[in-house]
Amino acid sequence: MPGAATTAVVDSRRSAQRAEGPATIIAIGTANPVNIVPQNDFADYYFGLTKSEHLIELKHKMKRICQKSGIEKRYIHLDEEIIRAHPEIIDKHQPSLETRVEIAAAEVPKLAESAARKAIAKWGRPATDITHLIFSTYSGCRAPSADLQLASLLGLRPSVSRTILSLHGCSGGGRALQLAKELAENNRGARVLVALSELTLVCFSTPDESKIVGHGLFGDGAGAIIVGAGPFSDGECPLFEMVAASQTTIPGTKHALGMQATSTGIDFHLSVQVPMLIKDNIQQSLLESFQSVGNTDPDWNNLFWAVHPGGRAILDNIEGKLQLQPWKLAASRQVLREFGNMSGATIAFVLDELCHRREKEEDESQQHEWGVMLAFGPGITIETIVMRNPLARGLKQN
Repeated sequence: MPGAATTAVVDSRRSAQRAEGPATIIAIGTANPVNIVPQNDFADYYFGLTKSEHLIELKHKMKRICQKSGIEKRYIHLDEEIIRAHPEIIDKHQPSLETRVEIAAAEVPKLAESAARKAIAKWGRPATDITHLIFSTYSGCRAPSADLQLASLLGLRPSVSRTILSLHGCSGGGRALQLAKELAENNRGARVLVALSELTLVCFSTPDESKIVGHGLFGDGAGAIIVGAGPFSDGECPLFEMVAASQTTIPGTKHALGMQATSTGIDFHLSVQVPMLIKDNIQQSLLESFQSVGNTDPDWNNLFWAVHPGGRAILDNIEGKLQLQPWKLAASRQVLREFGNMSGATIAFVLDELCHRREKEEDESQQHEWGVMLAFGPGITIETIVMRNPLARGLKQN
């Protein structure tokens, strides 16, 4: 019977397609523009760049925001040369979306390329071994889009399977990693390149009371993460296992965080309620995630933490709500201090910082086996991944 034979072949194929074990993060790379703006100088930079020095009270407010931000410096692509070439960017009465998209279309993939080449070098295999590419950005709105441009820049195979994620904002990195996990676990031998690249240029605007907090927090950056599952080839070194992933939306919070394309760029809205909304919902979201792996009573202080540093208030609220020891969010705070909030790309920097800290630990037996990654975006959406340290797991099994 042909039908029965076909079913057997399909079932056998499905079984052969599945990977061995959970998806893992194998390599991480990060990159930033060359232009550095110290946080203490940002108000002068911003109000000077936008020719808004006459807004004295608003500038003083910006200085206060910067002083309390927990940020020391940010990397920002936009500079005086770009403004001189495109003065419409700082003229709210002139359309500038096309100009911004044109610049971002070239620069976003280039920044992603820099991060990706670092990740591929650490991975140790040729770029042509990449089977899937996921590109997340809020900084582009055209097709062919940044995923195809990056594939070309890196020399990936024409058959690479590409996915573009747009306007996920700060949760873009978490969403991309969850998709990469599904691809790696259900396609034996797959190696997924997750590319995250953001430029604030598309959201840049003249000083406005409603947007001044965001302008005091966001910077530019790109992250690249290679994801795969077993069997692993010689030289591949899993850094984090992604055991379980979930996405939760906080009901009734669509108003609190969002983006909208307009003739003058991407208009973003960031409510002062966001840190409190996350605080009120984070514990239940985490409990549900850990219950999915059989842990009904997790000890939050017995985990390693990779939290998107959306701002100092968000980290403070999570730390307080979960009664975390002060050093638990140290990697997130370090990234916030050194780079600011780079939207969806930031989580790659946090994971990379965790790896650097792990390498410095003299006693490997003291490393936590279990951990969690958190990212937050429009919705309000909470992306959660329960993670495991392969090295710590191996030590405990031995």
